[in-house]
Amino acid sequence: MSNIEGSVAVVTGAGRGLGRAIAEELGRGGAKVVVNYANSKGPAEEVVQGLGEDNAVAIQADVSDAGQAAGLIEQSVEKFGQVDILVNNAGITIDKTMKKLSPEEWNQVVQTNLNSCYYTVKAALEGFIEQKSGKIINISSFVGQAGNFGQTNYAAAKAGIIGFTKASALELARYNVCVNAICPGFMETDMFSAVPDEVREKIKARIPLGRIGNPQEIARAVRYLVEDGDYVTGQTLNVNGGIFMQ
Repeated sequence: MSNIEGSVAVVTGAGRGLGRAIAEELGRGGAKVVVNYANSKGPAEEVVQGLGEDNAVAIQADVSDAGQAAGLIEQSVEKFGQVDILVNNAGITIDKTMKKLSPEEWNQVVQTNLNSCYYTVKAALEGFIEQKSGKIINISSFVGQAGNFGQTNYAAAKAGIIGFTKASALELARYNVCVNAICPGFMETDMFSAVPDEVREKIKARIPLGRIGNPQEIARAVRYLVEDGDYVTGQTLNVNGGIFMQ
């Protein structure tokens, strides 16, 4: 069992939604938290205020850019001395049918949702190897497993995260670094709040448990992998209300 108390966690895209819930959950467990954001400065600073400035810091970086992702890890180490936990959560959607989807819109989603995972892990890799420990948790989606109409870019990126997770787990196991993915279902986030009520009801009807999930349920799954997942690696944890079953 790992002790989360005093460990250092970097959470990308942590100003809002799932990332915010994850950062707050890890902070409540006693971790020092790097709250990464691209544009949501105010919300990220609110998270830091809630956790306490001695225990958290907000760092701006667009992790879809390799240089900025590396800078995020470098600044995190400068602030707290090391990185023990890396949660790759940053993500966007640009939903269109493939007929209407431009190459730029494809690339933007893949860069942010998938390539950012490689960029941050690559930057943190030397530290994980030197300390011979670490937990990497990549936030994928059930859409990467089941597909979804109008989301070819998002589905491809989220499926790629699962493959990246498995290959990374094989490479890093020798250094006692565990790499896992979590696949949320539909969650009550700002992204989902824009969905019209009639569409929300249709979505709920597809979910065996009959409700939309909440971000705290994903945050607790992350904490489980951090605290109790020392013998769990290369796995995909589905937290989706039963909308997709393997």
